Amino acid sequence: MPAWGAHGLTVERGGRAALADVTLTVEPGEIVAVVGGDGAGKTTLLRALAGAIAPTSGDVAAPALERIGFMPTAAGVWRDLSVDENIAFVAAAHGLSGETLRERRAALLAGAGLEHATSRLARNLSGGMRQKLAFSLAMLHRPDLLILDEPSTGVDPVSRVDLWRMVSLAASQGAAVVMATTYLDEAERAHRVMVLDAGEILLEGAPAQVLASVPGHVVESAEPGDPGRTWRRGRRYRVWSPDEPPHGTARVADIEDAVVAAAIAKGA
Repeated sequence: MPAWGAHGLTVERGGRAALADVTLTVEPGEIVAVVGGDGAGKTTLLRALAGAIAPTSGDVAAPALERIGFMPTAAGVWRDLSVDENIAFVAAAHGLSGETLRERRAALLAGAGLEHATSRLARNLSGGMRQKLAFSLAMLHRPDLLILDEPSTGVDPVSRVDLWRMVSLAASQGAAVVMATTYLDEAERAHRVMVLDAGEILLEGAPAQVLASVPGHVVESAEPGDPGRTWRRGRRYRVWSPDEPPHGTARVADIEDAVVAAAIAKGA
């Protein structure tokens, strides 16, 4: 199966570039996490991959729309329909019926922990249950490309674990998965990470490559340092230095430090 993604993608809105020359590829069975702050361009990138936004320039390589699964932020379900009615509606749209539908419905409901909530209206589900239903709907037709826009934002920790297990299962079944996330611990479990900042690629690569590519290094401190190079983590501080790390010292401890340090370095 081919790789999907975008090459040299630029999307302009209101005279400015929401995305600028962004290239992303995702292979079948691979999970690529897209991270960045508000306005970084995550949703624009995902919507362009899904065919919902036309690029100003560059190319998008994606399967036919019927082979894409798309889960938008805080949506993806019909709130006035029951769980079963949501599934039936999406199944009809994809021409699924009979034993195939029964098997997929049972597997997805079990994985989402919704097998005992099939008659409940989607609006009466908890936030985590609604997100898991939305994921199940996006996966029902076993898409080649699965696009998830912050699927776990605002849900409880148990539902986050459930969702990540479902994402991993989708990849193991051959889907190419692109997911935007605000949780950097999730990004660390992806095959590759892309960090966007103001529509541009700040960092990219496997998690270990991202950590190694941050310029300079970060140290932990009990006291704040230069305000332009310091941020708080828990009860202590992190301070970025543009100098190469001392021999045998890691540049950064985790993806969160990498993202902050790279943004500081970009503006330095």
